[in-house]
Amino acid sequence: MFKDIVFYAFSGILVLAALGVITVRNPVHAALLLVLSFFSAAGIWVLLKAEFLAISLVLVYVGAVMVLFLFVVMMLDINLDKLREGFWKSSWLGLAVGGAMLLEMAFLLMSPAFSGSEPVNPVSGQPGYSNIKELGRLIYTDYAFPFELAALILLVAIVAAIALTLRGRKDAKTQDPAAQVRVKARDRLKVIRMDPEPRPGAADQAQGEAK
Repeated sequence: MFKDIVFYAFSGILVLAALGVITVRNPVHAALLLVLSFFSAAGIWVLLKAEFLAISLVLVYVGAVMVLFLFVVMMLDINLDKLREGFWKSSWLGLAVGGAMLLEMAFLLMSPAFSGSEPVNPVSGQPGYSNIKELGRLIYTDYAFPFELAALILLVAIVAAIALTLRGRKDAKTQDPAAQVRVKARDRLKVIRMDPEPRPGAADQAQGEAK
């Protein structure tokens, strides 16, 4: 009973947040509502005993992708009126796609293959096991070499990105903070002594006065 209440609460929040994403005028508010929908979907994944998917949804999408979206939305000057042009003209297509997805989910929920029972361990046949534990066992036993190879490839990519960023380029103007700190006042300002130059016409005026 409690799980049903939590499921319908998360589902209601998810549906309302998803509707708010496509109806609000402020893009920052839309991004924040999308974050709320992701959290609600993660809660539903936890109820379905899919903890790894819930953690991945929060860490990857909420922690990385949506933060990047918020930075982009807040830094760009977006013309909202231009973006909303033709919204209602294309609404029939969105309604058709949404209706098709709703029918697919209804067909899946009413099918005999769908049941609310707890997942069963494929090895021992006992219910109530953690999929994160099972995933970790598979990664570090059967798929240890591909996992280490993928980690090595990512490490090489990180090192290559750092090397490309920090490489010295002759055509780029860069600053050396250490050299700037060591500069003294006499290095910044140089006083040059110059002889005074006569004003234009001063020599003619002096000759006239001598005459």
